[in-house]
Amino acid sequence: MNHKTMTMGTQKSIALIAHDSMKDDLLEWASENREALAQRTLYATGTTGRLLSTELGIEIHNMQSGPLGGDLQIGAKIAEGKIDVLIFFWDPLEAQPHDPDVKALLRMAVVWNIPAATNRATADFIFSSLFMGQPYRRVVPDYSGHLKRMDGKI
Repeated sequence: MNHKTMTMGTQKSIALIAHDSMKDDLLEWASENREALAQRTLYATGTTGRLLSTELGIEIHNMQSGPLGGDLQIGAKIAEGKIDVLIFFWDPLEAQPHDPDVKALLRMAVVWNIPAATNRATADFIFSSLFMGQPYRRVVPDYSGHLKRMDGKI
């Protein structure tokens, strides 16, 4: 497969998501990184976004609650190139009623080669990266050939 590059600008857009049992962990992490987060464009699923906005006093673009489609809305924004980083504190020990949506969201992060933190340590590493404050050219598969093949099958 051929590849192409897409450039993330200096100003990164970040999606913040947490399962119910992980919301306190995300809130604590976000509080520690409040100043850095406040300088960026933030998206979140409904409940998480309202909690973070209230507690941190920063603007967050809220989607629906995760089980009501918010994970899929974030995934669509990744596919549209509107989200550069995914911070998703998920609970690996508890089944979620919207597990297929969660899998689809994580798949979009891989398909479009964006950094995705699923725990605090990874979020810390991403936020301490020099790339958070400068443009970054990410390599993504060039899907144009696939799309041309699919057009002929419609």
